[in-house]
Amino acid sequence: MDMTEMIRQQYGIPALPENPVSAMAYVPFQQEESKTFPPDQGFVLGTMFYDLNKPFFGGKCGDGND
Repeated sequence: MDMTEMIRQQYGIPALPENPVSAMAYVPFQQEESKTFPPDQGFVLGTMFYDLNKPFFGGKCGDGND
């Protein structure tokens, strides 16, 4: 069974919407003086740059209070 069928069976929804919309991402160049996390924390967070740490909270971004 492929992943798409597994998601459909388990959750009752398709893996992707019927008419997905394309998007363009923008990630700014980080400056040398950018605030960074220590390497071990950056590894866990997925980025070493403080400004790029945008955790996902089930449809909300930020500190969970948005």
